[in-house]
Amino acid sequence: MTSCASLRKGSSKMGESPYADGVKDDGIEVRDDIQPIVEPEKAESEEPAIVVREEKVKTVDVDETSENIFRYYVIIGSFRYVDNARNYKTDLIREGFVPVILENENGLFRVSVAAYNEEQPARNNISSIRRNYPKYADVWLLIRKQ
Repeated sequence: MTSCASLRKGSSKMGESPYADGVKDDGIEVRDDIQPIVEPEKAESEEPAIVVREEKVKTVDVDETSENIFRYYVIIGSFRYVDNARNYKTDLIREGFVPVILENENGLFRVSVAAYNEEQPARNNISSIRRNYPKYADVWLLIRKQ
């Protein structure tokens, strides 16, 4: 068995190595005919999976009626304190969103920017937000637990 060191020019005990031509003094082979390995780029249409959570929630800043209770919510922020959620809501309104604050059963405040009764339109909205607002790439889908 021979070691890598034995393949260096002049170090082989078996005579001249067939690899000696094109080898620098430091033992690194230099070749011009080798192309670097380049990993294929991700397709632009490929986007990260959408995080989905199912929680019991109630609206904080809007009285719930049967007309404004939805099954699917696009969540753009989560907070432990309602004041932080309200401040964030104000910022989102300035950006053109129409946010609503929800509170889950663990006391966390979710800021939703859209609500639907069907899942696919909610997913489409999430994709649109990710494309048009890269800073909100972590937007996710909340399913209201019945």
